[in-house]
Amino acid sequence: MSIFDQLRAGVCTSSANETQVIAAAFAAALPAVATLALHGDLGVGKTTFAQGLARGFGIAGHVTSPTFNIYSVYRGPTRTLVHLDAYRLESAAQIEALLVEDFLNPPWCLAIEWPEKIADWLPSDALHLEFGIAADERHTLRLR
Repeated sequence: MSIFDQLRAGVCTSSANETQVIAAAFAAALPAVATLALHGDLGVGKTTFAQGLARGFGIAGHVTSPTFNIYSVYRGPTRTLVHLDAYRLESAAQIEALLVEDFLNPPWCLAIEWPEKIADWLPSDALHLEFGIAADERHTLRLR
């Protein structure tokens, strides 16, 4: 079963490392240019997933939540990860002023936390991932 099929069926993880392993496998299967919309409340694993994406792209640096910076750029040996946190944005129009597109030279992956804040800006081919926490405290992840 492909990683896309696994994620469409839904995955549960019991640790940050498990979430990062799933994300690294997903990173390896992504097309050269990808936009990921990471949906979910605070503390459900969106930044942990972005850390796994970075690992999958061979990015050695420490990946943190870009809440205060709004976005961070991580360059790997073959791929660039742009990690955007739209939580503090009030509209899709504000994204233009951030000059994010200047960093989107192929191959790149744009991972967006709180994508609903800039829904009008998202490309139609964005991959939407839903994050949550199950009753047994495991983290859930599903590609819709």
